[in-house]
Amino acid sequence: MGEHLGIVFQEMKDGYVKASMPVDERSCQPFGVLNGGASLALAEIVAGHGSIPLCAASEMPCGIQVSANHFRMVPVGETITATGTLIHRGRTLHTWNIDIMNQNGQLVSTARVVNKIVKKHS
Repeated sequence: MGEHLGIVFQEMKDGYVKASMPVDERSCQPFGVLNGGASLALAEIVAGHGSIPLCAASEMPCGIQVSANHFRMVPVGETITATGTLIHRGRTLHTWNIDIMNQNGQLVSTARVVNKIVKKHS
């Protein structure tokens, strides 16, 4: 899905992820603005990628809860940037805060994502 939406990872380090996504026909409403569901997909993808290196080789993250508030519309043609920060790293749960900003540095959405850490399927 990340590839389909055009998500590009710019920075990844322990407990921090930054990625961008264009607002285009793949991620907009019929009215020519960013779809809130696309923002949620971006947030969950950022949090998931952030949790991967924190897992053991036999584990993987699975998003179990996503909630967000949307504050500002973004028109087609712009690019948004998501910054994910790990706020809780437990043995079985990782909680991330994701702030999504527009090109002017204004807050578009903020999301909370909880990843459950599970064993990989063989």
